[in-house]
Amino acid sequence: MYIVKMSKPKYEYETHALAKAFYPEEDVKVLSPESAVKDRAVRDAAPRLEIFFEENSVEIRGEAGKKYISSDGKEEFGAALYQYFSTLTGKKLPWGNLTGIRPTKIAMTMLEEGKSDPEILDFLRERHFVSEEKALLGIDIAEREKEILAPIDYENGYSLYIGIPFCPTTCLYCSFTSFPIVSWKKRVGDYLTALEREIDFTAEVYRNKKIDTIYIGGGTPTTLEPEELERLIGRLEEAFDLSCLKEFTVEAGRADSITAEKLAVLKAHGVTRISVNPQTMNDDTLRLIGRQHTVAQVKEAFHLARQAGFTNINMDMILGLPGEQAEDVTATIEAIRELSPDSLTVHSLAVKRASRLREWIEENGISMLHNTEETMRIAADGAEAMGMKPYYLYRQKNMAGNFENVGYAREGCFGIYNILIMEEKQTIVACGAGTISKRVYPDGRIERRENVKDVGQYIERIGEMIERKRKLLED
Repeated sequence: MYIVKMSKPKYEYETHALAKAFYPEEDVKVLSPESAVKDRAVRDAAPRLEIFFEENSVEIRGEAGKKYISSDGKEEFGAALYQYFSTLTGKKLPWGNLTGIRPTKIAMTMLEEGKSDPEILDFLRERHFVSEEKALLGIDIAEREKEILAPIDYENGYSLYIGIPFCPTTCLYCSFTSFPIVSWKKRVGDYLTALEREIDFTAEVYRNKKIDTIYIGGGTPTTLEPEELERLIGRLEEAFDLSCLKEFTVEAGRADSITAEKLAVLKAHGVTRISVNPQTMNDDTLRLIGRQHTVAQVKEAFHLARQAGFTNINMDMILGLPGEQAEDVTATIEAIRELSPDSLTVHSLAVKRASRLREWIEENGISMLHNTEETMRIAADGAEAMGMKPYYLYRQKNMAGNFENVGYAREGCFGIYNILIMEEKQTIVACGAGTISKRVYPDGRIERRENVKDVGQYIERIGEMIERKRKLLED
């Protein structure tokens, strides 16, 4: 265990994230005097690192000796702590000391301030220790995002997210709000009834605003039966004016949930973009991660979507899945290239606290997760060979290899909602169990409201969920 003790609770998130990035195999504990009292298991253990906050300075004391910084500002502290870990371990992280932050947001803000590409590159490299390759990627994406979002009216428009929290099974790595559809089959109608109340409220309170994008995600929305999808999307059409809609996405996601009948419903109701997500084209890995479908079913589902008339199909893949090596990533990319989707989202496996993957790692070791510069390059080259460009990027805690998630797409097939949710430039109203609405004010301030995660609680407390939204959206 890697224990950090702090003289007071300050910058705990940044400290934990950096310690975990340099020591991914360790269970990291960051303790202030208050939290140490509660955590009896480690309060008396010798720390590997101690951090002392003085009036205007910080002292970092550990295995690499002492290091002082003149200011206790967050940016200065993050830089000093990164240099401490880097000196001690001899490692350099691809994204430097950037933790809990979207790299493209820095580049986007600087572009809007009129800064040049070289100025942004120098800032990312010198202030945040980002590698040149990653800094250039961030700048390239930020410039593309700026162009894609140019037609969006941030102040008078908004985007709508609808959460369907059901899945055929829960994947090994998943921490999203997800419930097995087999256990909830008899209550899907009750869930849709509650969801419709929230949809109707949103339509009323934002009747004078226009919707730019709709995203139905999950879970797996296509666990719903054709008539349930018909009911849901029909209600959206009744409640909202969709004449200004620029994008309508439904995550079909799991191949074992896709049928020709469901695709026909989506197409008939004007859905413009769907996902068919294999994550890997290796049947052994699919079984290991709990996806009860085969590679053959993925291909069949993709062909069904093309036959239904969809011209903007996304596919997801995950790098760093248990046991997969560079040759497995190459095989997955080659299989995806044969299908020729319109966009590809490449995820670096993130080890979530609430996922079963943590237990798997305890039994098998984190060394079984392989994500490297080589596997990232294989995926990027594969996307480029399909005529795609990177258009959005985000990072998460505890990502394999400390890399990133990147969305690639052909011209005209960029996922607008994906950019909006990451750059936080437009209000996102989210309906459904486990969803989070984000209101973005003209001055850049952001406020959030969460819905309860449990489906039963969401159904029973829908009135309370609506009141939460009222306080967020009305003023």
